[in-house]
Amino acid sequence: MAEKGLITGDDGLTRCAWHSNLEDYRRYHDEEWGRPVADDRRLFEKICLEGFQSGLSWLTILRKREAFRAAFAGFDFDKVAEFGEEDIERCLADPGIVRHRGKIVSTINNARRARELRDEFASLAAYFWSHEPDGSERPKVMDYDTLIANPTTATSARISKDLKKRGWTFVGPTTVYAFMQAMGLVNDHIEGCFCRASVEEMRRQFARPRA
Repeated sequence: MAEKGLITGDDGLTRCAWHSNLEDYRRYHDEEWGRPVADDRRLFEKICLEGFQSGLSWLTILRKREAFRAAFAGFDFDKVAEFGEEDIERCLADPGIVRHRGKIVSTINNARRARELRDEFASLAAYFWSHEPDGSERPKVMDYDTLIANPTTATSARISKDLKKRGWTFVGPTTVYAFMQAMGLVNDHIEGCFCRASVEEMRRQFARPRA
């Protein structure tokens, strides 16, 4: 461990420690986590998978991600919205995913709600990025103590409340904040991680989608 919350890999690079230097988890940290995303399918996939993660580790979900994609039509929410009871039973019989009826039904419900959100805002991306924090609730320097002390924020609570009002399920404030971290609405690579500066530059150059 280099410093609290950081770890140095065998490649000499210092990173956030949560990936524990596991190869697939480290690759996710280096190549995906925190990079800003505007693609509706990826946004829908992530918020659904965060819902499936509830009570489990993200690594478990990450290692099942391809099976989830196969089970849920690549997270094309127009297709998932048309799923019926046969699809629910098919998913419940799929050993490659988390076979939790409530979470499977939630994904189908949320696909239908996603279509409504797209119709209203032109895209899911426009909706979610309209809630990007202005920085006032985030520290200028993200460190380990700050990260573990902030599983939710005022913004994630606000998004969660609004989504629930719109009929979404499995979208509590902690789930939403994990989604925000992963999709780049905040940069929570902690100070000292080699990714932090490059992710911040990506966010600076990122064209925010508008309704």
